[in-house]
Amino acid sequence: MKIKEVRELSTKEIIERVDAEAMSLNQKKINHSISPLDNPMQIRAQRRTIARLQTELRQRLENKKNQ
Repeated sequence: MKIKEVRELSTKEIIERVDAEAMSLNQKKINHSISPLDNPMQIRAQRRTIARLQTELRQRLENKKNQ
């Protein structure tokens, strides 16, 4: 997910997406420890997606607080 796509989401959607992505990431990590994933780079990509979502959410909350 690109930052442009993240900015188009509402704050509520971002919060829901962060929760869903985090749960999915934990499941992938567990599955990877049991039997290796075909593409372990998916874990890195998902971590970065979560970071993008959290960054946008943090920026929105700070902007709201400063106004």
